[in-house]
Amino acid sequence: MDIYTADLCDDFIDLLQVATPIGFKDYGAKKNFHGEIVTVKCFEKNPLVKQTLNTDGTGKVLVVDGGGSLNCALMGDNLAAMGIKNNWNGVVIFGCIRDSREIATMDIGVKALNTTPRKSIKIPEGEVNVKVSFADIDFTPGHYIYCDEDGIVVSKTKLV
Repeated sequence: MDIYTADLCDDFIDLLQVATPIGFKDYGAKKNFHGEIVTVKCFEKNPLVKQTLNTDGTGKVLVVDGGGSLNCALMGDNLAAMGIKNNWNGVVIFGCIRDSREIATMDIGVKALNTTPRKSIKIPEGEVNVKVSFADIDFTPGHYIYCDEDGIVVSKTKLV
């Protein structure tokens, strides 16, 4: 079911945090996605992203705080495929992805700042399921995120 951020803002603006448009681009074939927030905080290291996408993501969206780094990708087509296999609705990355041509054909929502061919460091450092903040939003595990071509909004409760 498609849920549009503009409609949510019309109906629930007092319940929403609206992301500042800092340059997120849509990369996955699914442009409209939403779900319960799960977070990973990591900087230029993606093993925790892989570990999390390898769990059941039914009804969930992974929010990755990569510190806004443009130096390396925190997800590529193999991790996107893992996310699809494990029923994740989407991934929002405050950082980069790679394999964008392949991800564009995959049935998963992916928002990221940009692309780079450089892979990340494979050291499992970071934190899982902690509050992360970027784009003037606090992404809290268990809250709900809604994404489409117009942007990203977050609510403490499931709205629809």
